[in-house]
Amino acid sequence: MSTHEDRLKALRAQLKRQSLDGFVVPLTDEHLSEYVGAYAQRLAWLTGFLGSAGSAVVLPEEAAIFTDGRYTLQVRDQVDGKHWDYVGVPQTSVAAWLGDHAVGGARIGYDPWLHTKRWVEEATRALGKKGATLVPVESNPVDAVWDDRPEPSKAKLVPHEERHAGKTSAQKRDEMGDWMRAEGIDATVLTALDSIAWTFNIRGADVSRTPVALAYALLHADGKAELFVDPEKVDASVRAHLGNAITIRDRAEFTGALSDLAGKTVAVDPERAVAAIFETLDKAGATIKPLRDPAVLPKAIKNATEVTGHKSAQARDGAALSRFLHWLSIEGPKGGQTEISVADRLQKFREETGALVDLSFDTIAGSGPNGAVVHYKASEETCRPVETGTLLLVDSGGQYRDGTTDITRTMAMGTPTDEMRHRFTLVLKGHIALACAQFPVGTRGGQLDILARQFLWAEGLDYAHGTGHGVGSFLSVHEGPQRIATFGGGDEPLQAGMILSNEPGYYKTGAYGIRIENLVLVVERGEGEDKAFLGFETLSHAPIDRNLIETSLLSPAERDWVDAYHARTLEIVGPQLDGEAKAWLEAACAPL
Repeated sequence: MSTHEDRLKALRAQLKRQSLDGFVVPLTDEHLSEYVGAYAQRLAWLTGFLGSAGSAVVLPEEAAIFTDGRYTLQVRDQVDGKHWDYVGVPQTSVAAWLGDHAVGGARIGYDPWLHTKRWVEEATRALGKKGATLVPVESNPVDAVWDDRPEPSKAKLVPHEERHAGKTSAQKRDEMGDWMRAEGIDATVLTALDSIAWTFNIRGADVSRTPVALAYALLHADGKAELFVDPEKVDASVRAHLGNAITIRDRAEFTGALSDLAGKTVAVDPERAVAAIFETLDKAGATIKPLRDPAVLPKAIKNATEVTGHKSAQARDGAALSRFLHWLSIEGPKGGQTEISVADRLQKFREETGALVDLSFDTIAGSGPNGAVVHYKASEETCRPVETGTLLLVDSGGQYRDGTTDITRTMAMGTPTDEMRHRFTLVLKGHIALACAQFPVGTRGGQLDILARQFLWAEGLDYAHGTGHGVGSFLSVHEGPQRIATFGGGDEPLQAGMILSNEPGYYKTGAYGIRIENLVLVVERGEGEDKAFLGFETLSHAPIDRNLIETSLLSPAERDWVDAYHARTLEIVGPQLDGEAKAWLEAACAPL
């Protein structure tokens, strides 16, 4: 079995064979997905990095891996610093780094099916200043040296029923057709897997933890559509579900279909479609309109059926998590549990609901110092025992047909230190402030981010991740365009029906991590003096560890919020439990 050093050497040799002086390896697929199938895990194969965001650049004498603040610790654990330089983003970018490190005359390769047009333009400019050239490759050199690269998934498509979707695919496509005609567009290219799943009311199993299928789509202004997918994945039930207005074509025919759009006006989303699509349409003579994918906003604004489904999924999931927390309260102090064993046990509680399709992401169970690794995933090499005197951070979620969940709880194993209680309570205060926010229509998530950070900032503390991300309906656990963050997004106005996470945290390197996460629904709060206002309804319900709350730091209003939250948790989760688990829940939800 080759080592990561062997793989780096093999790639450099392949670059020479392809007359390249460097190559850029992003962590994505040809759909610009955040989570990708095994066949597209090029960055992990090459470097060993298992995070969900990152890129690498390989030059003849140096190599660099680029990650954001969530992965500062993880990348150093997983990627060998003897062979790779660690580079932080957004402090710099791949393009800027290339502009600094490439030599004059260098030919730097990139796969045009894995990058946006904007990135290509940015990197071309940066390299041009050094007299270097960005070169598109027809065959990816990583694939050429990845001998045991998996094949793309052959999992079957499944219909997503209207009782969960709330609208038929025909209704959605009719609305998109109205938009296209108003914009003077003949066709729209859909490449984002969750947009395709949502538009056609289908789901799949091609990407771990995300119920999507590898496909492309073309929507036409007359309401007809073409779905490009491996024919082996489509059975008679799916064909009947899709109906006669949708033509099913082989995924391999997609590039040719783009070329057939000569003379047409075509909408393409520059944030979600790769550079190769723009290049193909341009060469064909199509007129390109760079417009946002028309599924993005209606997918984010849940309809009444989706909201009802989400609430059912959250209630079911909250009961599973509460059973787990009760189990942990008994088994944790006994010793013998590890990060892996608690993650496995939590999954079993979710499976016992009888409704779990999959987890919504790999469970993050970080004991002690591993809790300070924001997107940590336990392995046999890193797994720590659950020990008395530590904090255990568990971030987890489930995929149910009626909704997607994501919730984080931090638990004290034994008696927490005063510092742990103090910092947990600062995080809790920020969580409450955001949960209670009332804001005028048009407010962006980035404007609310400070509410969750204010109490940490006041004491010179912070966290290196966003406070909130959108969540799909039996789709991606990270869904745009809405976000609560001061960096990397947060510019989308929040609208009623959007679902986001509320997850401030604090991480002390080498010691512990704290995060409190619930999902919230944006709801109408009525008319103010001269404009309409919105707020949040909390959807997730499971106890917050009372042993970690320093009540003297809470205002009366904050104490009331915790008590009301726990009373609501008891109301929603309590009827689903019985016996000792219910008695534990009642104690865990007692007023402060």
